[in-house]
Amino acid sequence: MSAKTKKRRAGKDYLKYEILGVLLFTVAIFITVSLYAPTGIIGDFLIYLLTTFMGKTGCLLIAGMLVYFSCSCCWRRRDFMENPRHRGVILLFFVILVLLHLFLLPWGTPRSVAMEMLWKNGLLGKGGGVIGAVLSIASLYLLARTGTLILTAALCIISLILLTGIPFSQFMKRIGGLFVKAGHSLKSGFERFLFVEEENFTETAVQQRPKREEKKEEAPVIIDYSDHPSAIEKEKAEEEKLTPALQVDEQPETSHNKYNLPPLEILRKPLKVKSSRLNKELIENVRILEETLESFGIKVCVSEVHKGPAITRYEIQPAPGIKVSRIMRLADDIALSLAAPAVRIEAPIPGKAAMGIEVPNKEVATVCLREILETSEFQDAASKLTIALGKDIAGNPIITDLAKMPHLLIAGATGSGKSVCLNTIICSILYKTDPSEVKLLLIDPKMVEMITYNDIPHLVSPVVTEPKKAASALRWAVKEMENRYELFASLGVRDIAKYNQQIGADKQAQHRPLPYIVIIIDELSDLMIISPVDVEDAICRLAQMARAAGIHLVIATQRPSVDVITGVIKANIPSRIAFAVSSQTDSRTILDLSGAEKLLGRGDMLFIPVGAIKPLRVQGALVTESEVEETVDYLVKQGDPKYFAEFPVQDEDSPEDNDYGDVLFFDAAKLVIETGHASASLLQRRLRVGYTRASRLIDTLEAKGVVGPFAGSKPRSVLMTVDQFHRYFGE
Repeated sequence: MSAKTKKRRAGKDYLKYEILGVLLFTVAIFITVSLYAPTGIIGDFLIYLLTTFMGKTGCLLIAGMLVYFSCSCCWRRRDFMENPRHRGVILLFFVILVLLHLFLLPWGTPRSVAMEMLWKNGLLGKGGGVIGAVLSIASLYLLARTGTLILTAALCIISLILLTGIPFSQFMKRIGGLFVKAGHSLKSGFERFLFVEEENFTETAVQQRPKREEKKEEAPVIIDYSDHPSAIEKEKAEEEKLTPALQVDEQPETSHNKYNLPPLEILRKPLKVKSSRLNKELIENVRILEETLESFGIKVCVSEVHKGPAITRYEIQPAPGIKVSRIMRLADDIALSLAAPAVRIEAPIPGKAAMGIEVPNKEVATVCLREILETSEFQDAASKLTIALGKDIAGNPIITDLAKMPHLLIAGATGSGKSVCLNTIICSILYKTDPSEVKLLLIDPKMVEMITYNDIPHLVSPVVTEPKKAASALRWAVKEMENRYELFASLGVRDIAKYNQQIGADKQAQHRPLPYIVIIIDELSDLMIISPVDVEDAICRLAQMARAAGIHLVIATQRPSVDVITGVIKANIPSRIAFAVSSQTDSRTILDLSGAEKLLGRGDMLFIPVGAIKPLRVQGALVTESEVEETVDYLVKQGDPKYFAEFPVQDEDSPEDNDYGDVLFFDAAKLVIETGHASASLLQRRLRVGYTRASRLIDTLEAKGVVGPFAGSKPRSVLMTVDQFHRYFGE
């Protein structure tokens, strides 16, 4: 063969390899772009095949291999087919597919369940796809998981040897040389350090001795504090040293000056329960859940499992093309297959491309208030109105700021945990602030829930237990809000925080810092029955305007109907908590969505803070009656409460008297004469008073001769004109 013929064939080979390299590089770019952008029918079909057989990560690995092969074709043309590095790349590719698939399998899963999970993940294109599933199932069947990891490690080393071309012995020598160099550098640095320390010690030996002796004298203090397991317990020990001074009765006037927060030792510690990450019961529920949905033609994969105090959430990812509504309609079937009383489905989970199926635990773990108050989130919170609610599904403490809500609406059936939640909110404030910072106005029409808190120094007044007096208490709160805004306007500040900051900086004697006021109503329905107009108007005004004045509402009711929680009240109180309710209608009334009817009770709640799109499921913290009583006893020993002297709590049906029995006598007479109609319902509606007061006004008008007597079904007759009324009774 002539030299010219060889040159022509070599040129053709170079050209062939370069064209092949360009084509491989183009295919790699096409695969990468198809993963994130539409590329037509061919691109979609190619990505579907690749993700099914190799997974999404396998597609990227294929693209990387093609780029490597294209570079090899262009730059190393002669030995392209015989290059051993290509074999190392291919071997490493299959090893990575196996490892990607094994990482999806939780450790400790039984072999039968593991193989089924691996195959299902492969069909869904997860991990290493079908190829990774086949290889991993075969290796698990032959070598188990430990043997598979050993084999993949050996194959990784072989592929690296093929890629780098370095023998294994030389590779180990290089690693050993690196360790030797690191040892020498550490040794030389340590010798220099010792040399410098020795010189410094010889020069200042006399000066160092007394310092060491001083450290020895301070050592016992450091050891004493180090014996405590945490900084919180250190603070508790300091508080315990101060508590005996509170029991001395000789100097009661100094108790307000040296107020001490109640120690957390009053509250009980949570029981330590050993919990496994993935036990057999959870794995069995995963299998049942997938098989149940598959029996309805819905292929899903359980990606994560979160076991909370009361429920366990299984996060599922449906196969492409499965509608969320199909799974939502199967809630009862899922509950039946899992032998659960009720199942709640959250679709989708905020921030995740998955659905959550919440299944009740067979054993509910109690969340104690102490473990929430001991967290750094609560201890380090700057707000004086920080409240602890409980724990979410993942076991994280749920701590919120009432000042940012700025009002809270709570609803739930009897026995669902509503009263315990109110006690938790009150105790959170008592364990966080002193009476000069936060005041409480407690309204308890049931007369048994919050009467325990009487005589604590945080109260604005004694606990209001009469429903007729609650309207007057709310009117006082509205008046207090108006007075505060007038005070803010005179000083040129916008809210209570700026006011207290300015007063603290100026230290003026004519003004004092204002405390926050938290109004807690235990049962709103009783108040709405007695005086609905006055109560609703006061609540709406406070909800609309009282945030900047430092007045906040916490309203609870067990009957979340539209006549109790009106549309005006709901519009002004965006933060809400729903406990277990009896019907879906009640759930929509309180939350504007369903779900509360499937709660478990005993503190299981749905919490919607202001600005949230979907509710957060929380297991409420528990504080017992004995813990509340011990906390109240501790606070009462520090001094008597200082009630607000200007706080009027009057019966709304006992108005201020004048010569005619009521200050509204002239307004009622004018209304009756102008309309020509006299009835208690008219006065109740137009004068915005209760039925008892309106009936008393009608009786007074009858006694004064303005209207006629009761005539059965006929309306009362009006006996005077406007001129006659002015002639007899004056202007």
